[in-house]
Amino acid sequence: MNDTIAAAATPLVPSAIGILRLSGPGAVEAVDRVFTPFRGGPMRARPDRMLVYGAFRDREGRVIDHCLAAVSRGPHSYTGEDTAELQCHGSPTALTMGLEALFQAGARQARPGEFTQRAFLNGKLDLTRTEAVADLIHAETPAAVRQAAGQLGGALAREVNGIYGALADLCAHFHAVLDYPDEDIEPFEAEELSAALSGAAQRLDGLAATYQRGRLLNEGVPCAIVGRPNAGKSTLFNALLGYERAIVTAIPGTTRDTVEERVSFGGVLLRLIDTAGLRDADDEVERLGVERSRAALERAELILAVVDASGGAVREDMDILRAVEETGKPWIFVAAKKDLTRNSRSVGCVIGSDSGPAVLVGPASALSASVELSAKTGEGMDKLERAVAALFPPDGGEQAGALLTNARQAEAAGRARAAVERGALALQAGLSPDAVVADVEEAMSALGELTGRTVREDVTARIFERFCVGK
Repeated sequence: MNDTIAAAATPLVPSAIGILRLSGPGAVEAVDRVFTPFRGGPMRARPDRMLVYGAFRDREGRVIDHCLAAVSRGPHSYTGEDTAELQCHGSPTALTMGLEALFQAGARQARPGEFTQRAFLNGKLDLTRTEAVADLIHAETPAAVRQAAGQLGGALAREVNGIYGALADLCAHFHAVLDYPDEDIEPFEAEELSAALSGAAQRLDGLAATYQRGRLLNEGVPCAIVGRPNAGKSTLFNALLGYERAIVTAIPGTTRDTVEERVSFGGVLLRLIDTAGLRDADDEVERLGVERSRAALERAELILAVVDASGGAVREDMDILRAVEETGKPWIFVAAKKDLTRNSRSVGCVIGSDSGPAVLVGPASALSASVELSAKTGEGMDKLERAVAALFPPDGGEQAGALLTNARQAEAAGRARAAVERGALALQAGLSPDAVVADVEEAMSALGELTGRTVREDVTARIFERFCVGK
């Protein structure tokens, strides 16, 4: 990190403001080569974080913009190095010319995530906060924003460090007794070790339990829309998205493949999957579509089961609803085409019944709600939105930011929990304390990967692949 990097911190599209960012030992000097304040001395003579108005010049010295500049010297900066920013008008051409001038002044193009990577390597951010930056950039719902902001504030790091610290105290006590036998140090008791391992295991179990919610918060809830052909699935899919994404016709079997899109609905990020109608198909192409629909049903974590309310439930509907119920996953019964049923009774369903209006009963049912709606007119969509929101409330009782949100974090926490379990079993088997402490140290190593204490270089490389250039 002995060089100076530069990048546009805002997209290169016409906008009111465009920001160019630098970091590295030559950041301030590079700005002085391209920026001339209208009043006062150069930027190297200015205090940190003071906005200065002046002329920004291209590589030939010609003025390309009148803008603001500011510097922040390390270690009191985002990256821990000398940094600078030029706040320009948002002309893509002017910003590109400005970047070229900065490159000629000694900077090089920053790689994706390199500013945040330098902040991590310089100890300004631990790895949980680093990942929170990327999560915040990609957040698509208010709940995801709050989670990322809390993690950026250190909520997850504090929980991990608390478990790590308790295990570190245990190891320190053991090594003190071992290394200084003549000192007046309390002996290492098996009861103490057992209690510490039990406490760590409980906290790790609680941490691991947050992953499911954190993953859905960040990645979205896979939501399959299923039903027989022409039940209104694609119309509902388009209504949820707010635009015509799937082809809709009166001909049954129009949808031959799964169509997937992401949408925020009821404050929940849904990964919608519009499926082909579930039925026994003679057409080879349609049969492949039905197979993919059944696969989507298996991987979904929320199912919208759609029945055409204008014609009443038929045996084919009941077979589909039975299959949905047997998944054991939360699902919502959607009686569609309400605009065509003004003079008809409401359609319900009962697993095991062949026809007729009814209501799903039974304590083991995974049915979460029953909604009548018209995706065409929008009537009843608000009820569906409330039903989805109730299934995935924004606050699950955890502290904001204390969720595990990706597979890397969950895997490291799982290895720490397994190591603690091995230590507890070794203790119960009567093995010596040093054998137990070896497992404790392995758990600490796994926890260290969560925050970056012991992280490998290839792991950090994968993490920063998610970042955009300029961040």
